[in-house]
Amino acid sequence: MNLREDASAIQDDLVQLRRTLHQIPEIGLDLPRTQETVMAELESLGLELHTGTKTTSITGVLRGGKQGSNPRTVLIRGDMDALPVDEETGLDFASTNGAMHACGHDLHTTALVGVARLLSAHRDQIAGDVVLMFQPGEEGFDGAGVMIEEGILDAAGHRVDAAFGMHVFSNMIASGQFVSRPGPMLSASHRLSVTVHGAGGHGSAPHRAKDPIITAAQMITALQTMVTRTFDIFDPVVITVGKISGGTKRNIIPDTASFEATVRRFSEASEQLLTEAVYRTLKGVAASYGVDVEIDFAAEYPTTVNAAEEVEFGANVIRELLGEERYEPLPQPISGSEDFSRVIAAVPGAFIGLGACPPDRDPETAPMNHSPRADFDPAVLGDAAAVYAALATDRLTLLAEKEATE
Repeated sequence: MNLREDASAIQDDLVQLRRTLHQIPEIGLDLPRTQETVMAELESLGLELHTGTKTTSITGVLRGGKQGSNPRTVLIRGDMDALPVDEETGLDFASTNGAMHACGHDLHTTALVGVARLLSAHRDQIAGDVVLMFQPGEEGFDGAGVMIEEGILDAAGHRVDAAFGMHVFSNMIASGQFVSRPGPMLSASHRLSVTVHGAGGHGSAPHRAKDPIITAAQMITALQTMVTRTFDIFDPVVITVGKISGGTKRNIIPDTASFEATVRRFSEASEQLLTEAVYRTLKGVAASYGVDVEIDFAAEYPTTVNAAEEVEFGANVIRELLGEERYEPLPQPISGSEDFSRVIAAVPGAFIGLGACPPDRDPETAPMNHSPRADFDPAVLGDAAAVYAALATDRLTLLAEKEATE
């Protein structure tokens, strides 16, 4: 089979599907229109299709025609959800419903549909089973965790042997360039919500009140200093406050103020230290201003840790399929987070980055993922599908060869 040639033949179809998905973005675990669109693409391909009960996920199982005595399975993931962002790209197929595929998940979903088409055409040459994981709720809803609970890792009737995920980037990486690294690839994430309870009053007499806004501002500054004075710069922690609220008018000191932050870390060694430092810092500032503080600090996704063997395998697949220059090792982890981390914590696997910066933009200055102006080069779709398909077929072949020599 020539997967790259076959993928090139369906490139136009993939571009059209991506445009369709881009116009109907949905948020969270409930993606009915997206699910319906994807199911329509898959139903004629001879897959075993199942939908989730707690979420609008789709699981497709493709049975290869060269099964050995010991069943082998590879999982390929594509996430489907969008973000609560008003699109400002100016594209003629831009979303208008208040949500946006600002993180490129419409490309991921489309590439996985492409994988289904490519592999279905060559199922007689495939040495095992391929599980296609169409996942809602990656953007903070732990859709991967839900799908694991519902049995995605055993969807073929036996445990997955290896799993691969991919993510496009609208900046940083040139279009068509694949990157990955062994070990930590993406950070773990935590959610921090803080409410300061003070005592309201008149803005002309702040000494008669207990100002929660000033306290919250000091907490935000103190958290940044805490990071640099607590954690090794070679084992970084990142805290970003993305939301702050409080008050109703400029001359009124409110009773409460609140803020929310995302917190990222890479090593398990930082976990306990991070929790202790966050609580100590926030409570210390609150005490110094004579107010109370309510803290909700919770883990979200674990660190995405790639298996070295699977990264090396993936790099070889990309180089052989597309050319030596199309893969390069990532020198350091990325501080984004992913619930695919849960999949490759349970089975061996790797997460791979793919540059999709439009060719008329500079990757260094192009709007980044999650921006309302983020745009992605659809030219990468065929190669993404071909790489995904080759990861599945070649990994199954290696597993079969290993079994034959044992």
